[in-house]
Amino acid sequence: MELSERFFDSVREDFTRRFPDVSKRAAVGLAGEGSECFGFDDELSKDHDFGPRFVIWVSDDDYSSFGEEIQRWYDQLPNTYEGIRAALKTPEGRSREGVMTRRSFFRRYTGFDEGPETNAEWMSVPESYLSVVTNGKVFTDPDGEFSRIRERLQGFYPEDVRLKKIAARAAEMAQSGQYNYPRCVRRGESVAAFSALAKFAESSISMIYLLNRKYMPFYKWAHRGMEQLEILPESRQLLAELVSENDPGRRADLIETLSSDVLDELVRQGICERGDSFLIAHCGEIMERIKDPAIRSLHVMAG
Repeated sequence: MELSERFFDSVREDFTRRFPDVSKRAAVGLAGEGSECFGFDDELSKDHDFGPRFVIWVSDDDYSSFGEEIQRWYDQLPNTYEGIRAALKTPEGRSREGVMTRRSFFRRYTGFDEGPETNAEWMSVPESYLSVVTNGKVFTDPDGEFSRIRERLQGFYPEDVRLKKIAARAAEMAQSGQYNYPRCVRRGESVAAFSALAKFAESSISMIYLLNRKYMPFYKWAHRGMEQLEILPESRQLLAELVSENDPGRRADLIETLSSDVLDELVRQGICERGDSFLIAHCGEIMERIKDPAIRSLHVMAG
């Protein structure tokens, strides 16, 4: 991210000189898919789609008038900067840089020109895609239009949608971890037990992001991203212990610890009252707090 920002700064004057009017309206930055947009780059990242790059987001009108010309300018920029040469670019990687319209960026990942607005629209967008349109950094945005949309989406889900997703994750955690995992173990169903454990881990991670009011990124980065969460930070280590532990009894204890910690936080946030440690017992109460009847009427596991 820092390399890419310096790279843009090194060519900013030329961009402004060649496209004086567009540069007064275009946003430039690095956001979207790719570990670098989340700040997760490491040595393994250097084998593909690695190197200095940035995105230029413009209006539809500016794209129609100048899009091809700007892309040609971008394509002729040096592919080596500060001694770092751009690694192999996959077709997916090439589609994540250069010039694109604001609307196409948000529509590509959310299905809507400026992202979801109604509760139903919010429910329809995968959480990882919302993380993609709100990650990274905007280096410059003179007219503020791109940032205006991003900042609204960064505000997180409407509360009714968040509560619906929390209810669904509570049900999934209870069903997969608190109930099915120990039963599968007792039956000797090792594959089913492993699947239940994986489902519990996935649901727990999603729940913790929801409690932090942060979008969970693509699954391979979700646990890594928990380093940045302030609520229930200890859950990251508990999950690491859960998947590395071989003793089923100890795994069951870790499941209960995680579930208890989540319940404590649900109570602290006023989402449910303390009571039964079995998380699914609280789903009805959580659903009742939802004001939108269309969202409240959805099956508890939907979402």
